[in-house]
Amino acid sequence: MTVAIYPGSFDPVTLGHLSVLKRAAQLFDELHVLVVHNPDKNARFSAPEREALLRESISELGISGRITVSSLTEGLMVEAAKRLNAHAIVKGFRTAGDIEYEIPMAQVNRDLSGIETVFLASEPGYGYVSSSLVKQVASLGGDVSSYVTKTVLSALS
Repeated sequence: MTVAIYPGSFDPVTLGHLSVLKRAAQLFDELHVLVVHNPDKNARFSAPEREALLRESISELGISGRITVSSLTEGLMVEAAKRLNAHAIVKGFRTAGDIEYEIPMAQVNRDLSGIETVFLASEPGYGYVSSSLVKQVASLGGDVSSYVTKTVLSALS
C-alpha cells in the first residue's frame, strides 16, 4: 500500500489545494492531509478550524479515497511522515517561484528521512489563487466564491 502526506497551512483551503488533494488521492492508496503551522504567515483560522474546513470541503466536493485530516502541532513534518509510514510527500505548485521555495525543503526532507517529494502542478485556472490572496480579497469585501468551497466561503463571511 502506498501512503503519502499532503502538508500545508490551508488557511483557508482553496479549490487549488483541493484539486491537488483529489489528484493525490487517486495516486496513493492512503493520503494523510496535515495542517501545519507556518510561522511566516498570520493564520486566520485555528488548526482545528482548518481541519474542519478541509473535512467539510472534501465532503462538499465528493472527493473520495482513504483520506485523513489532522494537524501537526510540533516536531518535523518528516518525522510525522515516517510515523505514518509515508512513501511520499505531496506538494502542489503554482509557479516557478513555488518550486524554487519547495526544492530545498524537498532535498532536506529526503536527506532526513529518505522520503521523496512529489510535485503536482496546479490546474491552470488555479495558478494565481493563494490562501493569502483569498483572505485579503475576502477581508476587503470581494467575491472569492470561485476560489473556495461554499463551506470556506461561509467561514470567511
